[in-house]
Amino acid sequence: MDFRTKICLWVIIIGMANFLAYTVGYTIIGGESVRGKLYEDGQTGERTYFLDSGREVNRKAFIYIGIHSISIWVSVAAIMLSMLTLAKDRIADSMRSAAMRGRTFCTVLAVLIGICTAGLAFQFTREFINHFEHPLKAPSALTQPASPNPTAPAK
Repeated sequence: MDFRTKICLWVIIIGMANFLAYTVGYTIIGGESVRGKLYEDGQTGERTYFLDSGREVNRKAFIYIGIHSISIWVSVAAIMLSMLTLAKDRIADSMRSAAMRGRTFCTVLAVLIGICTAGLAFQFTREFINHFEHPLKAPSALTQPASPNPTAPAK
């Protein structure tokens, strides 16, 4: 096995492990933060972090989940480009008489993979940073203390 093949296989294995870790984490934690919400209390400045599922998490978990969500697009690109690299010779051999040569086809496909995944990673990063730059105003249910006895009649 040549060096290029070993590198590509390791990239695929590590990328798939990242995807598996994300899937398990998403299931255990119950959501992801890029599509989640960040609320800030206008009076105290206290921030509360919610995943897309509505589950409240602490700041560190919110940031970790957001970064892991963004890293998925990098993993997708790395896996697809590694697979394309491994298949490039076979594709080139099978497309000798086609309108587009095999190597040209692989190059075009690699550029499309790069543009699409970079665009999605950029969009996820922008949305995630936007949570911190422009937090939502906290709804009154989050900012008002709970009544000590909710079943007691109002006076």
